[in-house]
Amino acid sequence: MDLDAVADELYGLAPGVFTAARDERAQAARAAGDRELAEEIRRLRRPTLSAWANVLVREQPDEVQRLVHLGEALRRAHQDLDGGQLRELSAQQHQVTRALAQQAGQLTARAGQPVSDDTRQEVQDTLHAVLADAAQQWAKGRLTKPLSAPAGFPPLSRQPAPPATVRRTEPADEVADRDAAHARHRRQQEERLEQARRQAADAEQHLHAREADLTAAEEKLSRAEEEQQQAEQRVDDLSRQLKDAESAKQRARAAARKARDLTRAADRAAREARRRAHDTAAHADHLAEQLPHTS
Repeated sequence: MDLDAVADELYGLAPGVFTAARDERAQAARAAGDRELAEEIRRLRRPTLSAWANVLVREQPDEVQRLVHLGEALRRAHQDLDGGQLRELSAQQHQVTRALAQQAGQLTARAGQPVSDDTRQEVQDTLHAVLADAAQQWAKGRLTKPLSAPAGFPPLSRQPAPPATVRRTEPADEVADRDAAHARHRRQQEERLEQARRQAADAEQHLHAREADLTAAEEKLSRAEEEQQQAEQRVDDLSRQLKDAESAKQRARAAARKARDLTRAADRAAREARRRAHDTAAHADHLAEQLPHTS
């Protein structure tokens, strides 16, 4: 038994049976004398339904590679600021992630775990994050919670760029008005961009705070589960001790009963022997009195 094999097995199970199976594997490792492995297994966190819904990495390996390759191309286009390729790939990412999210929903439904629209959206957001270079974590099939793409990565939908216009000769005042309008439009765009960046930073900060809360809650859960296991182990030990003590009490009670029986029998035998000895002595005295006396 090793951690990777156990993790692969556990994260292939439905979330509803994850905890019981994990505790069973941890107990088996502890019984085998590997306390370190048992503790590592107990630290494995149960996946949320939306995280577990990414079971398609196990069921659809070809789709996994397709998504990974699309993510690589999309990141290159984003780094190269290739607008045309970005628009084309962004349209592909929306189609691919939506299709894969639907496939994941179908797979989980067949496994007896139907998902809601919100959960399916979380699955699609996770797939979007995979495109932003989270493929390594996702491809192992061991997510515990949905992922989100980093701020600044191309979103799932983009507006197409406005069509190009044919340049023409314009009067100077029209050129000035147009330049002023463009300047105003650019300032407005920059203001909206700055506002969007602040909102993204705030959202990222809020996300980090919630993730910190989740980590703290998971640590508390892990400690509580460990304390529960220790308490259950103590109960088992005390139950065995009580059972042994009960058996010892029954044996002692039987031995005492047998000793009392032996004591009563010995007492009866002693009284009988005492009576016989007394009768024998009396008979001897009687015979002695009948013997003639010699002078």
